[in-house]
Amino acid sequence: MSDFRLTRAQERQLVQTMRCTHDVRQYRRSLAVLECGRGKPVNEVAAVLHVTRQSIHNWVTRYRRAGQCTALVDHVHRGRPRRADRTVEAFLQELLQITLAQCGYHATHWTVPLLQDQLRQHLNQTFCDATVRRVLHRLSYVWKRPRYVLAADAEREKKVSYPARAWQLTAAQRRAGGG
Repeated sequence: MSDFRLTRAQERQLVQTMRCTHDVRQYRRSLAVLECGRGKPVNEVAAVLHVTRQSIHNWVTRYRRAGQCTALVDHVHRGRPRRADRTVEAFLQELLQITLAQCGYHATHWTVPLLQDQLRQHLNQTFCDATVRRVLHRLSYVWKRPRYVLAADAEREKKVSYPARAWQLTAAQRRAGGG
């Protein structure tokens, strides 16, 4: 790594990238390449940036091959593929359209455990609570709890006191704006 040197244009490019970027990883990589290009040992640069020496070597190699700061940008991280694919989405969408009684449940509203049970029965797959909720969110399904409402009170008429009428007020109450 001791033979790695930067030209003035490359140094300016790295410094400009460090000034303009909002990505911490790109900033760290640019700084590592810049410091190695100025002659600092890889051990020191790795210790200051709290990374391994191999990471520094990889970043310098990427920069050398491309000759541009764009080589130090993160690659797209795709992550793990979804287990709950379009089949699960379509099944849940159809399931939410039918009543629970048709499925043999004595509940009033669909719950995540009931949906998980149906997925296990029909698709032979088990999904965690979070996965089922994510699928429901992708389907724009709004999850609300049922609100209990008390029955109307037949005795309400007797319990409510009505305000006094204007002709029932005394003169003093009318002057004071009572009522």
